[in-house]
Amino acid sequence: MASVFSACSGSAVLFHSRNSFSSKGSFLHLKRPLSANCVASLGTEVSVSPAVDTFWQWLKEEGVVSGKTPVKPGVVPEGLGLVALKDISRNEVVLQVPKRLWINPDAVAASEIGKVCSGLKPWLAVALFLIRERSRSDSLWKHYFSILPKETDSTIYWSEEELSELQGTQLLNTTRSVKQYVQNEFRRLEEEIIIPNKKLFPSSITLDDFFWAFGILRSRAFSRLRNENLVVIPLADLVYIQYDLNKSNAELALDYGFIEPNTDRNAYTLTLQISESDPFFGDKLDIAESNGFGETAYFDIFYNRPLPPGLLPYLRLVALGGTDAFLLESIFRNSIWGHLELPVSRDNEELICRVVRETCKTALAGYHTTIEEV
Repeated sequence: MASVFSACSGSAVLFHSRNSFSSKGSFLHLKRPLSANCVASLGTEVSVSPAVDTFWQWLKEEGVVSGKTPVKPGVVPEGLGLVALKDISRNEVVLQVPKRLWINPDAVAASEIGKVCSGLKPWLAVALFLIRERSRSDSLWKHYFSILPKETDSTIYWSEEELSELQGTQLLNTTRSVKQYVQNEFRRLEEEIIIPNKKLFPSSITLDDFFWAFGILRSRAFSRLRNENLVVIPLADLVYIQYDLNKSNAELALDYGFIEPNTDRNAYTLTLQISESDPFFGDKLDIAESNGFGETAYFDIFYNRPLPPGLLPYLRLVALGGTDAFLLESIFRNSIWGHLELPVSRDNEELICRVVRETCKTALAGYHTTIEEV
């Protein structure tokens, strides 16, 4: 299977890889490009829909694909993807998608809604653009929109009954927080942009429309809601395994709607915070910021992996007090993080152990069944 896009400033180039992207300047580079083997003759494919055929014809008319293109759309066990018609060697260029077909903040800026979207976060501007273009019969991307799903399997689309199955998990709280965030952003856009500019948005835009756009960006856009290099490229959604290999199963469920049967992806996010009521709040915050952290820090703890870097020093910093507080003096400012890599004192170690134990007990108490009952 040919499976990953690498996009540069002028076009998007398809390589085969099962790895994520790293950003450098105006390019998106593959971390470890691989080869692809021909699977077209395996007899596992299912005929694609007429909409996909029409989309492929549009790509031909736009000069993206031709009769010599070594891949074709196909339905495989994972869903709709690109199937290699011949073996593809490492770093072989398979497809190029011109930038004029990209959907990104530049496309928004050049459109009729560019002016009213100029002050928005990039993902909000692109979301509105997606919704507006989908409603237009003369949109350049109309054939692309016809193959996009109405929703993904992401947990943001689950019903409350379905979400109840996630009781006790961090994924449940994260999903509800994300849904609330999306709703708040939509209400604000509706009030500040959509309603005051009815001529630009003649078709009704609903919360469901906005969730659709959010899901498309979350699962298909390169850089996924980050403020730089946010781009949706037609054909990218036919390309598999563009997700970050370091994502936990919970993140995969939220972004894409699936998890992997790999226990190494099971993770728990431990959230730590320096309390503002701490008498040494200012000193601790200064030390945390000097070492790449902030007032709140998040650490993903994965099954069968070492503890994340910085977790123990940050824990010890948060718990620092009493006779150990001398380490917060300015004379130790440049060396204290090194001291925190090792136990500071028995009292400090016992305190962080109690905090972690109580956190684990509280988290486990949220589940309505035990491991033995599952």
